[in-house]
Amino acid sequence: MTKISAREHYLFAYVRFFLYLCAVFLKKPNNKRITNNYLNTMQKKFLSVALCLFAALTMTAQEVDKAKVTTNADAAAKAGADLKKLEAGEKAWKFDGVVGLNAAATGLVNWTAGGKNNVNGIAYAKLHLLYHKDAIAWETNFDTDFGLTWIQQKEDPFQKSSDNIKLATKFGWEFYKDFYLTILGSFQSQYALGRQYQDGYNPIVSKWLAPSYTDISVGIDYKHSVNGADFSVYLSPIAGRITTAYTGNAWNERYTKEMWLEDNTTQTEADWTQAVYQELMDKHLDLRSMLQDQHGTIKYDENGDKVYRNARAEFGLSFKGSIAYTYKDFKLSTTLALFTPYQGKGFNVYEKWLENNPGKGRDDYNQAGYYFDYSNNNRFFGMFDVDWDVALSYQFLKFRAR
Repeated sequence: MTKISAREHYLFAYVRFFLYLCAVFLKKPNNKRITNNYLNTMQKKFLSVALCLFAALTMTAQEVDKAKVTTNADAAAKAGADLKKLEAGEKAWKFDGVVGLNAAATGLVNWTAGGKNNVNGIAYAKLHLLYHKDAIAWETNFDTDFGLTWIQQKEDPFQKSSDNIKLATKFGWEFYKDFYLTILGSFQSQYALGRQYQDGYNPIVSKWLAPSYTDISVGIDYKHSVNGADFSVYLSPIAGRITTAYTGNAWNERYTKEMWLEDNTTQTEADWTQAVYQELMDKHLDLRSMLQDQHGTIKYDENGDKVYRNARAEFGLSFKGSIAYTYKDFKLSTTLALFTPYQGKGFNVYEKWLENNPGKGRDDYNQAGYYFDYSNNNRFFGMFDVDWDVALSYQFLKFRAR
């Protein structure tokens, strides 16, 4: 059974009483001696009473409506305050970045100081994604660029001017204000073949995954923001690095053949055979062996002879720092990464080589393709890999899609 409040009870009583008066005063009297003046007087009294009752009913209705409106208004105000608080708070996901294309051209006419006509173009992207809620922070950065240069000359008119891929992500838990226990992973390589441009000969010095650097580490990350600048300093005493110098069989044969033809100008493609290719690989004069040599994925046996490998794994100390500062339409970002392995120099490869090759010296050692004097590829604690990057951008155009 539905309960009726006291206010509703009185409201219903007023309505019943009002209907009763209507029945009484509007009923036509049976006594014909009642004059018209009497009827007019009764009608006036009825109207007065009706108006009073209507006023009372209206006041009661207004009181009821006012109570409901007050309740709804309080609920709406609370919802608005909650919404305003949510909008004013920090958003969990933040995404920003810069994508651009830089181009430049130089044209020279009767220029006595020398120079060549050239055109340069670089496409680049720096993207940043951040998730930050309560004590959890997850940050991902992707930096990449690729550039080409055209120079008005017969030999090698097109040259690569820039080539870089960097992807890093770190997940942290804030155990103290601005300090995070963090797990970090990163990858760095390049897209295309890199050459050392020389007159008559352009040796290959890099390619996709040769080299590449993959880092995995656990450490402490300090994050702080002040006056439009975001700072981050990360230190890890537990850091692993994998360096690769990988070249597939098809690529290795293709570019080993190219190097062989450049070194043997009297030979033609018809002189290239599988026997020649196998001989070069046995002597470690193929592209794969040369890249493994250059980027230090090799190791040495007890006689100082090289053992070629596609990858090198190290355990060491890692440091990463970054600053991102925004002022109006200007944005400056810079990062610095350092890594040093926990290992000693190893034995002296150069001395071992001299023992096995009497009568030879440093020039012969270098010509034999030895890049390092120590068996750990000159990589020991205190010798840092350094990677420093700086970018300055200005936003000159803004638009909003609808």
